[in-house]
Amino acid sequence: MSDAEISEAAGPAATSGKAASDASGERSDGKADVSRETWTTSVTMDTPIGAEAERAVQIIHGAKGQQLPRPQHQRVFTIANQKGGVGKTTTAVNMAAALALQGLNVLVIDLDPQGNASTALGIEHRPGTASSYEVLIGEITLESALQRSPHNERLYCVPATIDLAGAEIELVSMVARETRLRNALATLKDHNFDYVFIDCPPSLGLLTINALVAAPEVLIPIQCEYYALEGVGQLLRNIEMVKAHLNPQLDVTTVVLTMYDGRTKLADQVAMDVRDHFGDKVLRTVIPRSVKVSEAPGYGMTILDYDPGSRGAMSYLDASRELAQRGDPGVRK
Repeated sequence: MSDAEISEAAGPAATSGKAASDASGERSDGKADVSRETWTTSVTMDTPIGAEAERAVQIIHGAKGQQLPRPQHQRVFTIANQKGGVGKTTTAVNMAAALALQGLNVLVIDLDPQGNASTALGIEHRPGTASSYEVLIGEITLESALQRSPHNERLYCVPATIDLAGAEIELVSMVARETRLRNALATLKDHNFDYVFIDCPPSLGLLTINALVAAPEVLIPIQCEYYALEGVGQLLRNIEMVKAHLNPQLDVTTVVLTMYDGRTKLADQVAMDVRDHFGDKVLRTVIPRSVKVSEAPGYGMTILDYDPGSRGAMSYLDASRELAQRGDPGVRK
């Protein structure tokens, strides 16, 4: 949020306070002017809108000032859940944005033909755009498809276009069809990405298999609602199958509870069941149900850009810190 927006949110008092100083930095009453940060803080807290603006500034500046530890090795996550509507793409883009905001280099690979992750990151993905489709069928390199998010210089995306919908059929007859993404990712060494998040469709086709083969780690978002664990059992069996035949390093390392509504007993019960099942793989931070989080992609933004002072933004920042501070499980062993 800009200083102008904060001044507007703070109301007339802030404007008059600013006008009291001339261009030289001296006040008309002869007293020394104080910094803009000082009067902004003291005034913006006087109104609800001003308080929210101040909180957003503090969160953004605090996140930028807090550098997270870099992993010893690049960490690659597949964000997977065969049940739709669990916050899979939302978790992928917001975790990526939160890590990038805190000084890490992050790449999001969109493998969902709908391209929702690309949209949320403000990335162009019209038909004809260099995308993950061309990468998978071998027409271009992964580097050729990279786009930098307009919201953060450390955040990149390989977008998905509608062409990806036909990739499943095309890949069937190709050599090494399950390892094409892994091979493409191996060529991307010069960019030194600390984290890579692969967003895949809610199905177990060749796109999802490519994601599972390319990533040592799986992050599963689970919504705190009825039937939350529906489909998770099948997902775990599929992960074990890929691990046995294609990627021995594959493991579920992280589970994120999403759409949590603390007003309901159901949310608490689901959270308890998930923690009983997955143990310490579940992050302590839960992501609350939030209208703001749902609105953000419609503006081509993550929640950290759309409403950085919201509970959703703060929750994803906390979750990203927890993820980074846990470290790579392969290194910890």
